[in-house]
Amino acid sequence: MSIPHAFPGMAAELQLPDELLSEADTFVLVKNDAFEAIRMAVRKVHEICHDHHVPGAITIQCLTGWIALSAGGETNSLKTNQWSFLPGGVPHTIKGVEDSLVLLTVMFR
Repeated sequence: MSIPHAFPGMAAELQLPDELLSEADTFVLVKNDAFEAIRMAVRKVHEICHDHHVPGAITIQCLTGWIALSAGGETNSLKTNQWSFLPGGVPHTIKGVEDSLVLLTVMFR
């Protein structure tokens, strides 16, 4: 499924009607010089972004489901409607505790 990038002022659907989390796709909502916003599908027991790091700060919002966010030697749970952030350069791993949708935003320097 091809999802068009969002444009300023556009309302973007973060979860499609009748979308099964086990079949959801990851897609970039927008990427410009300042930031990138990604709707990520995280499958149960799968790790993504394993020890990944970026120069800029990131935000992680669990839209639905349950994920484990590991960074700085600690692992924290994020469940539906919970949010967290990390400063730039911090290695992190996201693991699905359940099939989940996450909104990940990366700020560029």
